[in-house]
Amino acid sequence: MKRILSRMSTDHLRVMASGLLFLCGITAASAAQDGPIRPFKDDLFSRQTVLESRDGGAFAVIDYQELRDINERDQEPERRVKSNYVDLRVRQYQENETLTLGGAKLDVMRAGRLNDANFTVIFIHGRGGDRRLGANDYSFGGNFNRLKNLAVLNGGVYYAPSMRSFDPNGAADIAALIRLTFELSKGRPVILACASMGSFICHSVSRDKEAVRYLKGLVIMGGAPDPGFLTTPAARLKIPIYIAHGSDDKVYAAGDQVALYTKMAAKSYPVRFRLFQTGGHGTPVRMSDWRDILNFLLTAG
Repeated sequence: MKRILSRMSTDHLRVMASGLLFLCGITAASAAQDGPIRPFKDDLFSRQTVLESRDGGAFAVIDYQELRDINERDQEPERRVKSNYVDLRVRQYQENETLTLGGAKLDVMRAGRLNDANFTVIFIHGRGGDRRLGANDYSFGGNFNRLKNLAVLNGGVYYAPSMRSFDPNGAADIAALIRLTFELSKGRPVILACASMGSFICHSVSRDKEAVRYLKGLVIMGGAPDPGFLTTPAARLKIPIYIAHGSDDKVYAAGDQVALYTKMAAKSYPVRFRLFQTGGHGTPVRMSDWRDILNFLLTAG
């Protein structure tokens, strides 16, 4: 598989390397004990009120209030989060690239190490999006900026590809990307996260016998339920899955995802579910705690 990468000057690479050592040094002194991913702005993103919990915390209903979680958090509601929620230094480790995978070209945004990453996160946008959605530092309450920082500060890498379709061709692109990142990281964990219609890519990949061999975890955010998931190659490998949904989602009913979780929990499947009370279709992308997601998926199973 051939990679077509953006050119960077020697000076730029030197700045990136020194900056990475500086940032990693900061977080090493404040490592949390609840998983391998060290904190980043946890006081703003992780302190969420649990209204209901069961199954040892695997299922939780999270308090969500639009006035607080959008209007008070954003400088411009749903467009630009307040500056204290973001750290733009991560942009020096961010590149737009075009990859050639199996003869097809795939535009991606990459934040973090190209080689030897400690872990990889691949985020699949929904209908009407592209790689810019997953790279936007200010939209969705700054949650993508936090993900980029968590990846860089912990020696990982984050990819946001532009999907050409949500059919088998699009799924084949992502299966190839999963294998590529697995090889570049020398077999370290690869996590696939899918939002909204992008969930169809996760569903397809979960049925790909080869692709699931390179996966450590799946994330579904405001996505369509997959009633047949427990029969897939991914399920047979007990690949952990994290599901986040808004209780008032008008696109994909929350009850369908809760029913799937209940079936999985009954079989002691490694699953975590977060239901945002009163949240809509886009709430999970804004409110999901990426550090909680990564620590669960990297340690489950």
